[in-house]
Amino acid sequence: MRPSAEPPTALYDLAVIGAGCAGLSGAVTASELGLSVALLDASPQIGGQFFRHPAPATGAARPEALHHDWSLFTGLRRRLEASAVDRLGGHHVWSVVRDGGTWAVHAVTGADGGEERAVRVRARAVLLATGAYERQLPFPGWTLPGVVGAGGAQAMLKSGLVLPGKRVVVAGSGPLLLAVAASLAAAGARVPAVIEASGYLGYARHPYALAANPHKLAEAAVHGGALLRHRVRLRTGSAVTEVHGTDRVEAVTVSRLDRDWRPVPGSGRRIACDALAVGHGLAPQIDLATTLGCATRITPDRTTALALDSSQETSVRDLWAAGEPGGVGGARLAAVEGEVAGLAIAARLRGHPARRGRVRELGRRRNRMRAFADAMAAAHAPGTGWPQWLADDTEVCRCEEVTAQGVRAAVTDLGARDARTVKLFTRAGMGWCQGRMCGAAVACLAAPHGSADPVAEPAPERRPFAVPVPLRALGSLDEPVDRPTDRHP
Repeated sequence: MRPSAEPPTALYDLAVIGAGCAGLSGAVTASELGLSVALLDASPQIGGQFFRHPAPATGAARPEALHHDWSLFTGLRRRLEASAVDRLGGHHVWSVVRDGGTWAVHAVTGADGGEERAVRVRARAVLLATGAYERQLPFPGWTLPGVVGAGGAQAMLKSGLVLPGKRVVVAGSGPLLLAVAASLAAAGARVPAVIEASGYLGYARHPYALAANPHKLAEAAVHGGALLRHRVRLRTGSAVTEVHGTDRVEAVTVSRLDRDWRPVPGSGRRIACDALAVGHGLAPQIDLATTLGCATRITPDRTTALALDSSQETSVRDLWAAGEPGGVGGARLAAVEGEVAGLAIAARLRGHPARRGRVRELGRRRNRMRAFADAMAAAHAPGTGWPQWLADDTEVCRCEEVTAQGVRAAVTDLGARDARTVKLFTRAGMGWCQGRMCGAAVACLAAPHGSADPVAEPAPERRPFAVPVPLRALGSLDEPVDRPTDRHP
């Protein structure tokens, strides 16, 4: 990385937003080809959510014990340390805009963007590697203390070496559940059960994707073996349909589901626990891109991702994306897409001759892994009947305390026919999370009766702010903040 004593540069060739696998791969690839690169991330550490690791103060001796593919991360980290990339940690990017013939990346600094110092990084090209966030579907009791996201439970363990509870049920849908349960059990938690709403037979419909990605089968075998060793029961075709407790989680009710995810009457069984880790897949983080008008596509699990060409470029020229913004697919796929983007950006900006053999190889690997990602998404897509989990008083929008009854009344009594109109009537989605937690649920409840796709995510909105921004930072936009003078080693 570039030493901090070096004088600042007015204009970068490339600004990379996100320091996970995709961002690291894209940044080091472009830098090794001679481009000046700034790597911005909200965290002071590199690695993103997948390779989140404990702070040095925790004294963790073997952080790799909590990860798969740790060698992928260490390889990218070594290349970053040997590169001239400027790493800007603790930078919360809230907007990317055209500034003449270049891009202006606006950020605020600090652990939570609270230092209120505005930063503007100018670059000729931008690579979005912003990752994803968890998709949540509500159910009675999901706001009780002790209910955490499945990915959130894993983040607590990886970064703080803490558990959400002593007896943790893991529930929802998607392969992340197996990894979370295995990690929690290995760290000492008692995991009574993993509750998967879908199943794994759907993968059999995609034999080519399975055969072309043997490492995914190996990962599944590792997680399955860990669950067997720790005597964790796996229940498929079931869901947590209610959480019980007064001040925190005391138990959950697990119900069998039909093929559309409707609870089977009389099938509920109670499991005692003091925490629930729950998640129903991941949704691409594409706020910055949709504000710029980038084209999108609907994924097989009905989230919205960016539509990208073979070089990872969006529909907006000189704006690329890699990793989860183009569709959730895991760390290896993200690293490949980051390298593809880095090569393409270097070819355009510096006229580097395309490494045709390498590009073809990366393209084949990307296509194989993307095929598996699509098969995985289809296998774990939410069914249309899940709203039957909801009681009238179940909070759908936690931030604004909007209940399922409130959303339904907006549809039946006020004539709302989409999530945006429901938001205007009820304030659902106007809170701190800006609809990330409740967007899928509100869109489903607002869909017209008989809609062909009532669980699709709402259309992406074009917001000027991707993260909260202090007024002081907005007020300083006219000041000369082209480049920060401090860098994180």
